[in-house]
Amino acid sequence: MYLVTGATGNIGRELVDALAAAGQPVRALTRRGELPARPAPSASSPSPASSPSEESSTSRAPLEVVRGDLDRPETLAGPLAGVRGMFLLPGYRDMPGVLAEARRAGVEHVVLLSGSSAASGDRSNAVTDYMVRSEEAVAAAGVPWTVVRPFAFMSNTLRWLPQLEAGDEVREPFPDAPAAVIDPADIAAVAARVLTAPGGQAGAIHTVSGPQSLLPAERLRLLAERLGRPLRLVALGPDEARAELDRTMPAQYAAAMADFYLDGSLDESPVLPTVEALLGRPPRTYAQWLDTHAAEFPAARLASPV
Repeated sequence: MYLVTGATGNIGRELVDALAAAGQPVRALTRRGELPARPAPSASSPSPASSPSEESSTSRAPLEVVRGDLDRPETLAGPLAGVRGMFLLPGYRDMPGVLAEARRAGVEHVVLLSGSSAASGDRSNAVTDYMVRSEEAVAAAGVPWTVVRPFAFMSNTLRWLPQLEAGDEVREPFPDAPAAVIDPADIAAVAARVLTAPGGQAGAIHTVSGPQSLLPAERLRLLAERLGRPLRLVALGPDEARAELDRTMPAQYAAAMADFYLDGSLDESPVLPTVEALLGRPPRTYAQWLDTHAAEFPAARLASPV
């Protein structure tokens, strides 16, 4: 049995489906004990990874959906019962408490989602700090562990939705920050491979990227092509960007994002070989992610009849 925390999230939902499709018994943890149905992909969309071996399975394992709260470790005893491997999100209030519950339940392997900034160890950055604290907690828990540190997600494109619904301009606070963004489905495929691999790659840290480094303007151009819209990127200056960050997120995280992408402390532009080494195939391109998710974006508006 595998427990997937954050099962409604971009990675967790992909991982639930990948494990179940591979015939692995999987338990999806959510705060409400509910897992909304996913829309069926279009016939033209590339299929996401459906199993750790990238092969279709003839029988899909039963899926359990259970209620639990990672901020309340005492709620996890039931969901963890009989669990062999656990996929764990970072940054909760009592990570040692969560991991103590996993150890008591006899969990044999924890795969922790972290972030690439954890490599710097810069505790003055709020995002890096909670990633490092989570990694330290899992390393000290007495349970075999593996850490996955992804670069920025392709699904962060969805943050543009409110602007795209209002018009064809996208205000971008980090126009000069290229990133080898990665499809969450590839992160999930890596997690599934590590969770189910013999020996579990205990003690390994895998930093994963997408297959190409793209600037925000290049990503917007690809999105415009698929939507048939004349989208334009409006590059914010540093002062405008800091004001926008302060308006949209808590101060410590606004400062962290400014440190990463305005001050340049985080470089996620390198293309890494990790996904292909683990999965035996290259990571999916941003264009493939758009093909799968284009229906989530507003398309070109039809001209009103005269």
